[in-house]
Amino acid sequence: MDVMEVKAEEACCSSEDGRRSHHSLAVKSDLTVRLNRIEGQIRGVKGLIDKDTYCDQVLNQIAAIQAALNGVRKVLLTGHLKECVVERIQQGDAEVVDELLQTIQKLMK
Repeated sequence: MDVMEVKAEEACCSSEDGRRSHHSLAVKSDLTVRLNRIEGQIRGVKGLIDKDTYCDQVLNQIAAIQAALNGVRKVLLTGHLKECVVERIQQGDAEVVDELLQTIQKLMK
């Protein structure tokens, strides 16, 4: 089963103190691995800059970091749509659509 298809263990976007996500352990693990890898890539780019590495190589590494961040974004957006947005619409909260549209506009900049 694809990690993006894993259902959250608890209801998403609801708690007494405000909205929260409830990612499954598999999703949290996947996101943590991805973010740790990105963190290492960023440290690597810093090292390349410190070593005066040719700009083209640094730019290629930055492109790889952006691609990795896009992967994190896809996992989060998929979970948000399948769980949080669906749940809030089922509860009659139509505001979630405007919120989602604003988020998508930010992602497209």
